[in-house]
Amino acid sequence: MLSLVEVSAGYDSLRALFGVSLEVAAGETVGVIGPNGAGKTTLMRVISGLVGAFAGAITLDGRSIVGAPAHRIVEHGIAHVPENRRLFPRLSVEDNLRIGAFIPAARRHFAEQLAWVYQLFPQLRERRGQPAGTLSGGEQQMCAIGRALMSRPRLLLMDEPSAGLAPLVVQQVFLRSSSSSRTSSRCSRSWTAPISSRSAAFACRAPRPS
Repeated sequence: MLSLVEVSAGYDSLRALFGVSLEVAAGETVGVIGPNGAGKTTLMRVISGLVGAFAGAITLDGRSIVGAPAHRIVEHGIAHVPENRRLFPRLSVEDNLRIGAFIPAARRHFAEQLAWVYQLFPQLRERRGQPAGTLSGGEQQMCAIGRALMSRPRLLLMDEPSAGLAPLVVQQVFLRSSSSSRTSSRCSRSWTAPISSRSAAFACRAPRPS
C-alpha cells in the first residue's frame, strides 16, 4: 500500500532522514521506534506532504506522491495525527472535527462520519460544544484521532500518540482507535496505521486492525 525507497529529507541544510525504506501493507499497524531526534516526526511529515523529500521515492498504491501538497495527500487517503495533537484550543470539539472533513469527498459524508466518530469516542459527543483546549489529555488525543478520521482515510499516521498520557488512557485510546479499522458500509473504510513512538513496549502493544 505505502512504499518508501531510500528517502532522505530534512529542513534546509539539516538532514533528518538518510535513505529510509519502508513498506506498509493494507491492514497493518506498523510501529516506528526511536529516541528523540531519530527522525520519526520528520518521517511522518514527509509522508503527509508537510516536509519535502531530498531524494527517494514515496508511493501509495503504486502512485508517486513525492512533491504533492499536504491537502492533496489527504485527498489521496492519508490522514496525519500530529505530535502534541495540534488542536484548535478555542474552537469547540465539533468544530475541530468539522475541520477534518474539509476535502469534498469527506464533506459529502460529514453527518454520517461525525456520528461514527461520536460512536467511537462517546466522550467527544458529550463535550461537542466544549473548547477543545479544556479537554483532558486523553480526550484531546481522541479528538485529534477523530479529526483525522473525519477525512475517511485509508492510511492513518499517528505521531507520538501516547506522549503525556497515563498507560490506562493509552490503552483506552488505542482499543477504541483499533475498532475504527473495521469496514463499515455506512461511514468508514479499513485503514492502515504507521505509529511513531519512543516506547518499544507501547508500539508492540498497539492493536492490529482486524
